[in-house]
Amino acid sequence: MKYITTVDDKEFTVEVIDAHHVAVDGVAYKVDFQSVRGQPIFSMLLDGKSYEAFIYSDEDRWDVLLQGMLYPVTVEDERERRLRSSFGSGPAPTGEFFLKAPMPGLVVSIPVNDGQAVAKGDVLVILESMKMQNELKSPRDGKISRIRVKCGDNVERKQTLLSVI
Repeated sequence: MKYITTVDDKEFTVEVIDAHHVAVDGVAYKVDFQSVRGQPIFSMLLDGKSYEAFIYSDEDRWDVLLQGMLYPVTVEDERERRLRSSFGSGPAPTGEFFLKAPMPGLVVSIPVNDGQAVAKGDVLVILESMKMQNELKSPRDGKISRIRVKCGDNVERKQTLLSVI
């Protein structure tokens, strides 16, 4: 079956060939994808390169923290896509982005200030979880509109840390 996967407004067609092979936009890859100790941490070997990701499902999307970047990901099979397109795309997204904690942890650093302009990829918060420091980066250009946590705060998964407009 083919899936349409959207990451940062870019669409990819993903076809699961078998348990160890996928094709992304027609290019085949050898993969090994395993959960680590039943946690939302996954180890992936992709064409011999190793990656570790934190993956959480939400109501209508997946949040993937990979190499310090948080990616909101939606996945639809071909049938879902046809049904959704027949009903229209829905309401336009708002201009404010809420950075939420992808996992419970401790806020180690907030290298930005309220009102500061940020570029896509700038580090917004450093969150320590399971003895690892994770840089949560901005998914787009904008301005910090409200920081809701401070250094030393313990946060829960999905807790809003700050917003970017």
